[in-house]
Parts: sequence; C-alpha cells; structure tokens
Amino acid sequence: MNASEGSAGRFRTMQRKAVRITPDAVVRYSYLDEDKRFPLVIQPGVDGVNLAGWAAANREQLEARLLQHGAILFRNFNVNSAIHLDEFIQATCGQPLEYQERSSPRSQVQGNIYTSTDHPPDEPIFLHNEQSYNLTFPLRILFFCTQPAPQGGATPIADTRKIFNRISRETRERFIEKKYMYTRNFGDGFGLSWQTAFQTTDKSAVENYCRRNDIRWEWKSNERLRTQQVRRAVAYHPRTGEPAWFNHLTFFNFSTLEPAVRQALLMMFSEEDLPNHTYYGDGSPIEPEVLDELRAAYRQETVSFPWQKGDILMLDNMLASHGREPYSGQRQVLVGMAEPYSWELIPTTPGSGQYRER
Repeated sequence: MNASEGSAGRFRTMQRKAVRITPDAVVRYSYLDEDKRFPLVIQPGVDGVNLAGWAAANREQLEARLLQHGAILFRNFNVNSAIHLDEFIQATCGQPLEYQERSSPRSQVQGNIYTSTDHPPDEPIFLHNEQSYNLTFPLRILFFCTQPAPQGGATPIADTRKIFNRISRETRERFIEKKYMYTRNFGDGFGLSWQTAFQTTDKSAVENYCRRNDIRWEWKSNERLRTQQVRRAVAYHPRTGEPAWFNHLTFFNFSTLEPAVRQALLMMFSEEDLPNHTYYGDGSPIEPEVLDELRAAYRQETVSFPWQKGDILMLDNMLASHGREPYSGQRQVLVGMAEPYSWELIPTTPGSGQYRER
C-alpha cells in the first residue's frame, strides 16, 4: 500500500463530529451601563440567528430575564420591517393588541403594529406606563426602530420599582390611600377627538364603554365630552409581587407640560376644561411640591440611549416606564402591545413576599 492509499484509508475511518452550539452561545448578554444594568442587551453570538425563532425556543428564559430587568434591548439582529416585529411579538407575547381608549395620535402600519406616536417632534413626551389608566392594559410593550433620527429622538426608560423607592413614604401612602383622578376633555379643538379616542362616532357606544370601564362621563354643548376616571397609582406586579409606580398621574398633570405649552393652554381653557389633568382621587389638587418630587424621581432613574436601526426594545409595561426625547429630521419607531391584563386582577397589597427595597 502506498502513502496515498494509507492516507485515504485513515480519512475513511474518521467520523465527523457534530459541532454543538449551546443556547447561551447563540446570543450574548451585556449592558449599556454596567452600573445601572438597565436595560439588559441581547445580541447574536453567531451569524444568522433568527430572532423570533430563538425567542420562541427560549420564551421561558426570556420571561424570567424580563421580570428581573424590566427592559431588554435586542440589537444587531436581522430585523427590518413591521412584519418582523409582529412575528417577534407573537413568538414572545401572543397576538399584538389593538390600540384602544387612545390618548396619543398614532398611525396604523400593519395589523396592530402602529407608529409609536405622531406627537410633534420638537416636544418631549414625559415618562409613563402605556394605558395604565385603562382597566385593561398591556403587560408588554415593544418598540422597533426602523429609522433613527439624525439628532435626538431617544426613548428614555425608567425602572418603576426604583421610582417607587425614590418617592417618600408619605407621598406613596397618600396616593395608595387616595388614588388619583384623570380628567379629560374632548372636542375643544386640542388633542384627540372622542371619535378618535374611542374609535366610534356613536355616542351610546362611548357611554357603554365608559360604564364597562368605570369612567364617569358628561356630554357638554356641541357634542363635547368630559370624562373622569379614578385609578390606583401603585401596582403590585402579579408575577413578582413587587410594588411599581404604575400610573399616568405625573404624565397627564398640566404642570408637567413645557412652560410655553402651559401658557398657551391657560389662555384658551379654564382648569376644568383642560384637555388632560390629574388630581387626587377625591378631586382635590395635587400639591406642586408633590408633583416636583414625582418628576424628580422619574428623572433620577431615567436611562436614555441612541436608537440604532433594527433595535427592538421590549418592556414589561408595569416594571418600566417610557417617554420620548425631542428630535429633528426623519424618525420612525414602531410599537406593538401584547398580553392584556386587568386592574381587577392586580393585588392591593404585596403578594409574593419577593418585594425588597432596591
């Protein structure tokens, strides 16, 4: 047997070994800020990772990480359309939800995928929790950047558990006892019309919605509408038992608006006719110093980062609040919501014993 025959024989007897890639090697975990560790960042560890497929196969692990961190940023995956966002939501959270009882202008892109907001780009949007004023709200909200703005346009986020702990015990207990009232006026030429907000032109349908959702309503002249709803300011997360500052009371309070906007509105409306405003649940005014304290708590916990094209930001809507920074140029960030949950199922006291001061 010559040398070449011997080499061939050895190759014939060799067996191929399968190269196994462990689930942890498929993606990499990191943080934008090692001190805050919020949000968690997940990126592909190998080429060609299908984000929706990986997420579906690791849904339980992903859920645990989201409950721990409150926010996860998926970066550098090959996602580039509303279809990809829809697929990812279905893989992780179920069917995307319709945007109901609307408070901000949005455009429908595909199915239940919308633009994040069509609010004027030069105005900031204060941090809030999506639809916390609704009796049924989404547990999950996901943002997808298809076009980052050339300047500004970040989506700042904050951990609502940490916001809760920054607020003084006296203030927290006052809102736990009194709750807060959200007052809204439609049809005065500012903000959404009631037809857009409730997605109907039928006044009786609006009244039926209000009855079902514990909203007081009053029809004013010229088919204008005023609504009032009392909601809790603190929610104990149904899966962790942790208290979260989960509400719209600071966001919708007139004093949170930019000074120029406040001044313009005061020239147009009396306080009771303001497009949006909040009070204590008994209708009494919230003290300016309390609102200053709340805004400071949000700002101290705010984390902001520039969008990259293809980023998906997944939030536990109860554990992370979000807003928007002003921007210039073209920007598109899409949004989808999932996992409807009812305030009626939220415990009024800590449930799991997992709560600890952070």
